[in-house]
Amino acid sequence: MSEKEKEKTTISVIKADIGSIAGHHKVYPDTIAAAAKVLAEAKRKGLIIDFYVAHVGDDLELIMTHRKGVDSPEIHGLAWEAFKKAAEVAKELGLYAAGQDLLAEAFSGNVRGLGPGVAEMEIVERPSEPIVVFMADKTEPGAFNLPLFRIFADPFNTAGLVIDPRLHGGFKFEIYDVMEARYVVLNAPEELYDILALIGTPGRYIIRRVYRKSDNEIAAVVSVERLNLIAGRYVGKDDPVAIVRAQSGFP
Repeated sequence: MSEKEKEKTTISVIKADIGSIAGHHKVYPDTIAAAAKVLAEAKRKGLIIDFYVAHVGDDLELIMTHRKGVDSPEIHGLAWEAFKKAAEVAKELGLYAAGQDLLAEAFSGNVRGLGPGVAEMEIVERPSEPIVVFMADKTEPGAFNLPLFRIFADPFNTAGLVIDPRLHGGFKFEIYDVMEARYVVLNAPEELYDILALIGTPGRYIIRRVYRKSDNEIAAVVSVERLNLIAGRYVGKDDPVAIVRAQSGFP
Protein backbone atom coordinates (compact mmCIF):
# COMPACT_ATOMS: atom_id res chain seq x y z
CA MET A 1 0.00 0.00 0.00
CA SER A 2 1.44 3.39 -1.03
CA GLU A 3 1.71 6.36 1.29
CA LYS A 4 -0.98 8.13 -0.70
CA GLU A 5 -3.40 5.22 -0.25
CA LYS A 6 -2.70 5.21 3.48
CA GLU A 7 -3.74 8.85 3.67
CA LYS A 8 -7.15 8.29 2.11
CA THR A 9 -10.22 9.13 4.15
CA THR A 10 -13.71 7.88 3.34
CA ILE A 11 -16.76 10.01 4.02
CA SER A 12 -19.96 7.97 4.28
CA VAL A 13 -23.47 9.36 4.59
CA ILE A 14 -26.08 6.63 5.02
CA LYS A 15 -29.75 7.44 5.63
CA ALA A 16 -32.96 5.61 6.46
CA ASP A 17 -36.50 6.32 7.62
CA ILE A 18 -36.75 4.30 10.82
CA GLY A 19 -39.87 5.89 12.33
CA SER A 20 -41.08 9.33 13.33
CA ILE A 21 -43.63 11.30 15.29
CA ALA A 22 -46.72 13.01 13.87
CA GLY A 23 -46.82 10.96 10.69
CA HIS A 24 -43.81 11.31 8.38
CA HIS A 25 -42.80 14.48 10.16
CA LYS A 26 -39.86 14.43 12.58
CA VAL A 27 -37.26 12.02 13.94
CA TYR A 28 -37.73 11.39 17.66
CA PRO A 29 -34.75 12.26 19.94
CA ASP A 30 -34.63 8.79 21.52
CA THR A 31 -34.03 7.15 18.14
CA ILE A 32 -31.21 9.62 17.40
CA ALA A 33 -29.65 8.73 20.75
CA ALA A 34 -29.91 4.99 20.01
CA ALA A 35 -28.06 5.38 16.71
CA ALA A 36 -25.47 7.72 18.23
CA LYS A 37 -24.73 5.17 20.97
CA VAL A 38 -23.86 2.52 18.37
CA LEU A 39 -21.58 4.90 16.46
CA ALA A 40 -19.92 6.19 19.62
CA GLU A 41 -18.95 2.63 20.53
CA ALA A 42 -17.57 2.09 17.01
CA LYS A 43 -15.50 5.27 17.35
CA ARG A 44 -14.18 4.11 20.71
CA LYS A 45 -13.08 0.83 19.14
CA GLY A 46 -11.38 2.64 16.24
CA LEU A 47 -13.69 1.42 13.46
CA ILE A 48 -14.58 4.99 12.51
CA ILE A 49 -12.67 8.25 12.95
CA ASP A 50 -15.65 10.43 13.80
CA PHE A 51 -19.38 10.70 13.26
CA TYR A 52 -22.44 12.91 13.45
CA VAL A 53 -26.06 11.78 13.56
CA ALA A 54 -28.27 14.21 11.66
CA HIS A 55 -31.90 14.19 10.63
CA VAL A 56 -34.24 15.85 8.17
CA GLY A 57 -37.98 15.30 8.23
CA ASP A 58 -38.52 11.66 9.22
CA ASP A 59 -35.08 10.50 8.05
CA LEU A 60 -32.06 9.63 10.15
CA GLU A 61 -28.66 10.36 8.57
CA LEU A 62 -25.39 8.82 9.76
CA ILE A 63 -22.38 10.92 8.74
CA MET A 64 -19.13 9.01 9.29
CA THR A 65 -15.44 9.33 8.46
CA HIS A 66 -13.19 6.27 8.38
CA ARG A 67 -10.33 4.50 6.57
CA LYS A 68 -12.27 1.48 5.31
CA GLY A 69 -13.05 2.69 1.78
CA VAL A 70 -16.29 2.88 -0.16
CA ASP A 71 -18.81 0.01 0.21
CA SER A 72 -17.04 -1.40 3.27
CA PRO A 73 -19.01 -4.30 4.80
CA GLU A 74 -17.82 -3.18 8.25
CA ILE A 75 -19.13 0.37 7.83
CA HIS A 76 -22.37 -0.68 6.15
CA GLY A 77 -22.86 -3.29 8.86
CA LEU A 78 -22.33 -0.61 11.48
CA ALA A 79 -24.94 1.64 9.84
CA TRP A 80 -27.38 -1.28 9.61
CA GLU A 81 -26.90 -2.02 13.31
CA ALA A 82 -27.46 1.66 14.20
CA PHE A 83 -30.65 1.78 12.13
CA LYS A 84 -31.94 -1.47 13.63
CA LYS A 85 -31.35 -0.20 17.17
CA ALA A 86 -33.10 3.07 16.34
CA ALA A 87 -35.99 1.17 14.72
CA GLU A 88 -36.35 -1.00 17.84
CA VAL A 89 -36.74 2.15 19.93
CA ALA A 90 -39.25 3.50 17.40
CA LYS A 91 -41.31 0.30 17.65
CA GLU A 92 -41.22 0.35 21.46
CA LEU A 93 -42.51 3.93 21.41
CA GLY A 94 -45.15 3.18 18.79
CA LEU A 95 -43.76 5.70 16.34
CA TYR A 96 -45.18 6.07 12.86
CA ALA A 97 -43.75 3.77 10.13
CA ALA A 98 -41.10 2.29 12.43
CA GLY A 99 -38.34 0.67 10.36
CA GLN A 100 -39.96 1.70 7.06
CA ASP A 101 -36.77 1.86 4.98
CA LEU A 102 -35.29 -1.38 6.34
CA LEU A 103 -36.59 -3.71 3.66
CA ALA A 104 -34.64 -6.80 4.72
CA GLU A 105 -34.46 -8.69 7.98
CA ALA A 106 -30.76 -9.52 7.80
CA PHE A 107 -27.65 -7.64 6.70
CA SER A 108 -25.87 -9.18 3.70
CA GLY A 109 -22.59 -7.24 3.53
CA ASN A 110 -23.87 -4.01 1.96
CA VAL A 111 -26.89 -1.81 2.70
CA ARG A 112 -27.37 -1.00 -0.98
CA GLY A 113 -30.53 -2.78 -2.05
CA LEU A 114 -31.74 -3.21 1.53
CA GLY A 115 -33.53 0.16 1.75
CA PRO A 116 -31.13 2.80 3.14
CA GLY A 117 -29.67 5.47 0.85
CA VAL A 118 -25.89 5.74 0.53
CA ALA A 119 -23.48 8.47 -0.58
CA GLU A 120 -19.76 7.82 -0.12
CA MET A 121 -16.48 9.24 -1.39
CA GLU A 122 -12.85 8.34 -0.75
CA ILE A 123 -10.39 11.24 -0.82
CA VAL A 124 -6.92 12.36 0.16
CA GLU A 125 -7.71 15.17 2.57
CA ARG A 126 -6.51 18.69 1.83
CA PRO A 127 -4.96 20.69 4.71
CA SER A 128 -8.47 22.06 5.18
CA GLU A 129 -11.26 19.84 3.84
CA PRO A 130 -14.63 21.62 3.95
CA ILE A 131 -17.55 19.49 2.81
CA VAL A 132 -21.27 20.12 2.65
CA VAL A 133 -23.83 17.38 3.27
CA PHE A 134 -27.21 17.98 1.66
CA MET A 135 -30.26 16.06 2.88
CA ALA A 136 -33.78 16.09 1.46
CA ASP A 137 -37.06 14.50 2.50
CA LYS A 138 -40.13 13.40 0.53
CA THR A 139 -38.77 13.95 -2.95
CA GLU A 140 -36.64 11.85 -5.35
CA PRO A 141 -32.90 11.24 -5.85
CA GLY A 142 -32.87 13.63 -8.81
CA ALA A 143 -33.84 16.52 -6.52
CA PHE A 144 -30.17 17.57 -6.48
CA ASN A 145 -29.78 17.55 -10.28
CA LEU A 146 -30.33 21.25 -10.86
CA PRO A 147 -28.43 22.50 -7.79
CA LEU A 148 -25.40 20.39 -8.71
CA PHE A 149 -25.57 21.55 -12.31
CA ARG A 150 -25.69 25.16 -11.17
CA ILE A 151 -22.76 24.63 -8.77
CA PHE A 152 -20.44 22.79 -11.17
CA ALA A 153 -21.47 23.97 -14.64
CA ASP A 154 -23.14 27.40 -14.49
CA PRO A 155 -20.64 30.31 -14.59
CA PHE A 156 -23.40 32.75 -13.66
CA ASN A 157 -23.71 30.88 -10.37
CA THR A 158 -20.07 29.87 -9.83
CA ALA A 159 -17.67 32.62 -10.88
CA GLY A 160 -14.71 30.33 -10.22
CA LEU A 161 -15.52 28.44 -13.42
CA VAL A 162 -14.38 31.58 -15.24
CA ILE A 163 -11.63 33.03 -13.05
CA ASP A 164 -10.13 30.10 -11.09
CA PRO A 165 -7.58 28.08 -13.15
CA ARG A 166 -8.33 24.98 -11.07
CA LEU A 167 -12.03 25.10 -12.01
CA HIS A 168 -11.74 26.56 -15.50
CA GLY A 169 -11.29 23.17 -17.17
CA GLY A 170 -14.77 22.18 -16.03
CA PHE A 171 -16.27 19.06 -14.48
CA LYS A 172 -17.48 15.61 -15.54
CA PHE A 173 -20.99 14.49 -14.64
CA GLU A 174 -21.76 10.81 -14.10
CA ILE A 175 -25.49 10.50 -14.79
CA TYR A 176 -27.24 7.32 -13.70
CA ASP A 177 -30.37 5.80 -15.26
CA VAL A 178 -32.29 4.18 -12.38
CA MET A 179 -34.63 2.32 -14.74
CA GLU A 180 -31.91 0.59 -16.79
CA ALA A 181 -29.16 0.53 -14.11
CA ARG A 182 -26.55 2.10 -16.39
CA TYR A 183 -24.74 5.42 -16.56
CA VAL A 184 -23.05 7.87 -18.90
CA VAL A 185 -20.29 10.41 -18.21
CA LEU A 186 -20.74 13.82 -19.84
CA ASN A 187 -18.35 16.76 -19.83
CA ALA A 188 -19.13 20.36 -18.96
CA PRO A 189 -19.01 22.83 -20.60
CA GLU A 190 -18.71 20.86 -23.88
CA GLU A 191 -21.85 18.77 -23.41
CA LEU A 192 -24.04 21.13 -21.39
CA TYR A 193 -27.10 20.61 -23.56
CA ASP A 194 -26.83 16.83 -23.35
CA ILE A 195 -26.48 17.03 -19.56
CA LEU A 196 -29.59 19.21 -19.32
CA ALA A 197 -31.54 16.91 -21.65
CA LEU A 198 -31.07 14.07 -19.19
CA ILE A 199 -31.25 15.71 -15.78
CA GLY A 200 -34.53 17.39 -16.69
CA THR A 201 -36.12 13.99 -15.96
CA PRO A 202 -35.07 13.68 -12.30
CA GLY A 203 -37.22 10.64 -11.61
CA ARG A 204 -35.07 8.57 -13.95
CA TYR A 205 -31.74 10.31 -14.63
CA ILE A 206 -29.70 11.31 -11.59
CA ILE A 207 -26.36 13.05 -11.25
CA ARG A 208 -24.60 10.36 -9.22
CA ARG A 209 -21.05 11.74 -9.15
CA VAL A 210 -19.16 14.84 -10.25
CA TYR A 211 -15.42 14.84 -11.00
CA ARG A 212 -12.96 17.66 -11.68
CA LYS A 213 -11.80 17.13 -15.26
CA SER A 214 -8.22 18.33 -14.77
CA ASP A 215 -7.25 15.48 -12.41
CA ASN A 216 -10.38 13.28 -12.11
CA GLU A 217 -10.73 14.27 -8.44
CA ILE A 218 -14.13 13.46 -6.91
CA ALA A 219 -16.14 16.61 -6.21
CA ALA A 220 -19.63 15.37 -5.30
CA VAL A 221 -21.60 12.17 -4.83
CA VAL A 222 -25.35 11.55 -4.48
CA SER A 223 -27.40 8.59 -3.25
CA VAL A 224 -29.42 7.13 -6.12
CA GLU A 225 -31.51 4.45 -4.38
CA ARG A 226 -35.17 4.37 -5.47
CA LEU A 227 -37.02 2.68 -2.60
CA ASN A 228 -40.05 1.72 -4.68
CA LEU A 229 -37.89 0.05 -7.35
CA ILE A 230 -36.03 -1.93 -4.67
CA ALA A 231 -39.19 -3.01 -2.86
CA GLY A 232 -41.23 -3.63 -6.00
CA ARG A 233 -44.12 -1.65 -4.51
CA TYR A 234 -44.84 1.87 -3.29
CA VAL A 235 -43.14 2.33 0.07
CA GLY A 236 -42.88 6.11 0.16
CA LYS A 237 -41.09 9.06 -1.38
CA ASP A 238 -37.32 8.99 -1.72
CA ASP A 239 -35.03 11.02 0.51
CA PRO A 240 -31.63 11.59 -1.13
CA VAL A 241 -28.38 12.70 0.47
CA ALA A 242 -25.36 14.30 -1.19
CA ILE A 243 -21.76 15.06 -0.24
CA VAL A 244 -20.14 18.06 -1.92
CA ARG A 245 -16.55 19.25 -1.48
CA ALA A 246 -16.02 23.01 -1.33
CA GLN A 247 -13.30 25.68 -1.71
CA SER A 248 -9.64 25.39 -2.75
CA GLY A 249 -10.10 23.87 -6.20
CA PHE A 250 -13.83 23.34 -5.88
CA PRO A 251 -16.74 25.81 -6.00
